[in-house]
Amino acid sequence: MNPSKDSQFPRIALNVLGMLEAVGLVVITLATLVAGVVEVGIMINAGTVTLADLLLLFLYLEILAMVGVYFQSGQLPVRFPIYIAIVALSRYLVLDMKSLDVWQMLGVTASILLLSAAVLVIRYGHARFPYDEHPKTPGSHS
Repeated sequence: MNPSKDSQFPRIALNVLGMLEAVGLVVITLATLVAGVVEVGIMINAGTVTLADLLLLFLYLEILAMVGVYFQSGQLPVRFPIYIAIVALSRYLVLDMKSLDVWQMLGVTASILLLSAAVLVIRYGHARFPYDEHPKTPGSHS
């Protein structure tokens, strides 16, 4: 076995995965933009804007923001999917409130409350225990 060939494989695999990830993010971005344009067209044709429409547009905006943060930093903060889940559950609650029974409504609102608490815990954790930008390597004495 050639050691230099073995060390190149993980690098090539990471490059391929990085390219696939970038393509996936571009597809998500384009699909979100198309969905947003379609939604605005529906609102224009209807001649009205409802709270459900605004929440849907906000969901699209959050998805675009999440993709933007990922392209800028190379990292995906776990808060963004939680924000998207909160807005999606809020939209579900607004749209289907009349058809939900009390227990379903309590379940959705409890879910929103738990997700909100999770965001607070994560933000507190990041403020109280920030990430070390330069982690120590074994054997270093800094």
